[in-house]
Amino acid sequence: MIAVEVGIGERAYTVTVGAGARHLLPEVLPADAARVAVVTQAGIGVEVDAGVPATTYLLPEGEEAKSLATVERLCRGFAADGLARSDAVVAVGGGVVSDVGGFAAAVFHRGIRYVTVATTLLAQVDAAIGGKTGVNLPEGKNLVGAFWQPSAVLCDTDTLRTLPAREWASGRGEMAKYAFLAEHGPDDTPGAALIGLPLEEQVAACAAIKAAVVAADERESGRRAVLNYGHTLAHALEAAAFGPGGRWDLRHGEAVAIGLVFAAQLARRLGRIDDERVAWHRTVVASFDLPAELPAGASAAELVAFMARDKKARHDLTFVLDGPRGVEAVHGIEPAAVVATLASMGCAP
Repeated sequence: MIAVEVGIGERAYTVTVGAGARHLLPEVLPADAARVAVVTQAGIGVEVDAGVPATTYLLPEGEEAKSLATVERLCRGFAADGLARSDAVVAVGGGVVSDVGGFAAAVFHRGIRYVTVATTLLAQVDAAIGGKTGVNLPEGKNLVGAFWQPSAVLCDTDTLRTLPAREWASGRGEMAKYAFLAEHGPDDTPGAALIGLPLEEQVAACAAIKAAVVAADERESGRRAVLNYGHTLAHALEAAAFGPGGRWDLRHGEAVAIGLVFAAQLARRLGRIDDERVAWHRTVVASFDLPAELPAGASAAELVAFMARDKKARHDLTFVLDGPRGVEAVHGIEPAAVVATLASMGCAP
């Protein structure tokens, strides 16, 4: 097992990575928890033994689960089951489950503890770590939520064996992001080394990068925004897909991969990086066998409208972009530059 510490003072916790990590659940639960609510999805098929009485709550499949209505159903169930403030929620699944289960834990009794058993690559390298919980609105992804740190995160690599190929792609998109956060140029070794590590070490390395960023900026007031590299366009693509008239099927990591290439091309247009660096973005994305092109039928006007609602924005267009100082948030991007970059990638007006 590999242990990664998330050092945020009294809210510090450990991310444990390795085969069979889920069996450590009784050891990492709060000692005074007399019962737990297990939040999961029917398709996950991973059983856990908390060592105390447990009630299981099944979420709908997919992004549709990330709604305020779902959170209300969970909280009413917790209340009916007599879940006390000293008890805990156990979120078993991927990013959707940790987002929704964690948010329900954050608001029930004004906050009860929770543990995440991450069963997908996306959750293990990113979504389950850092305490960002939330749900979607029709106007955009993750617009309602809370920062609520888990008591522990268990990343059981055994659960990855049965992941469908598209779910692997979803996690690899976040891995590609971390390759850029680990280095500042195509000739530096850390980012390239991440690509070639064994899986368990890749997961732990990504967790360690995120843990360091979260420890420095828990509530995304500054540095933590870099964790959204590639995500501004990715979230817009996802919002367009699950909103009315959605026209394409993209997993989160696939959308992030496209967002990384877009961010590189936007940074090049703004003079922040050169053509070689843009090519390196494409190389990294390709090394994880991910798409780099916008889906057919994407509209620049629609995507820019979604991007303007991004949670990093300050009544402007904000992007995390590569540059001379590495990856950082850049505010006040002119819409014309964004539209021109989208057009260069084949996007319709």
